[in-house]
Amino acid sequence: MSQDAMQRLNQLPLRDNLRGLSPYGAPQIDVPVQLNVNENTHPLPQDVIDEIAASVREAAHSLNRYPDREFTALRTALAEYLGRGLTPENVWAANGSNEVLQQILQAFGGPGRTLLSFPPTYSMYPLLASGTDTTYIPGHRAEDYSLSAESAAEQVRTHKPNIVFLCSPNNPTGTGLELDVVRAVYEAGEEFQTIVVVDEAYAEFAHDPDSTALTLLDGRQRLIVSRTMSKAFGLAGARLGYLAAAPEISDALRLVRLPYHLSAVTQATALAALKHTDALLANVEAIKEQRDRIVTELRGMGLTPTVSDSNFVTFGDFEDPNAVFEYLLEGGVIIRNNGLPGKLRVTAGTEEETTTFLTLMRQSHGTRLTRGKRPAHQDAATAPS
Repeated sequence: MSQDAMQRLNQLPLRDNLRGLSPYGAPQIDVPVQLNVNENTHPLPQDVIDEIAASVREAAHSLNRYPDREFTALRTALAEYLGRGLTPENVWAANGSNEVLQQILQAFGGPGRTLLSFPPTYSMYPLLASGTDTTYIPGHRAEDYSLSAESAAEQVRTHKPNIVFLCSPNNPTGTGLELDVVRAVYEAGEEFQTIVVVDEAYAEFAHDPDSTALTLLDGRQRLIVSRTMSKAFGLAGARLGYLAAAPEISDALRLVRLPYHLSAVTQATALAALKHTDALLANVEAIKEQRDRIVTELRGMGLTPTVSDSNFVTFGDFEDPNAVFEYLLEGGVIIRNNGLPGKLRVTAGTEEETTTFLTLMRQSHGTRLTRGKRPAHQDAATAPS
């Protein structure tokens, strides 16, 4: 936002806790290789496109009517995808996982209530907190970005939050959480009736996809696992996020949702895609191969990528990460400079896209751009995702 636009905005009677904030957003620059926002860069298979088109065409016949506000067929299909004995009553959905998280804060946060998460993590968390007038509490991680069960539980006992967001795999570091962290946080919040949300937007890319907080839901009324169809399913443009939890969590969110919040077109698109789960998720293994290739080859260049359970890699360490970012951009590749000291983040794309990125990185390695390394970690505020 320009300085002039900011001044004009401040002339309005804006809420005090929104003043000075910048809207969320990554640069949208039209270059040949776009590896900056963790999209699934593989195009949808043609048979999936055809199924979606047919499904949306059918839905178009009744667009003069409101959609199913309970999106029962979609919740049924999502429960079947997740398995583990979950039923439609355990599932809720909204327009992207961001709206799911927003609805959770609307229901359980608000004035006088608090949200704890552990930066560096997804930058929408504090923005969602501000938007719902929930006080945001930034916790802390170890120098290697890890979060232990002991540390996380102690921070919960200290801050007594109403809500905790745990991002696993974590964005922007890519690191996964051990399930004992989720257990410890949940138990530490028992006294305060803390709602614990595990944001698993990138769960399908984990080295062990079965190590999911979905396995912990039974008997934990205040535990929520958030997922999305934007990443592994390659449906970022469809905007469909969902959660799994005790049925009463969905009942709580019904109190704050907007009427008919999931359009007939969104429901039709997601239902059509879920009929082709195997075909869509076939790209996941290819993406994981490119992710691991990025880690291996960057290490070979003397750089320090973090071990990633997601579809992206955070790496460094650079004296001037923006100079590397600009060098890649001039070469037709955009990645993400998200504010972590000395670090950059790249999405694992197709084999061809990854090759282009790595070729440019080798070229930059022959310049001064990747020399003069700084320490692997410095204290950082929450970094944009």
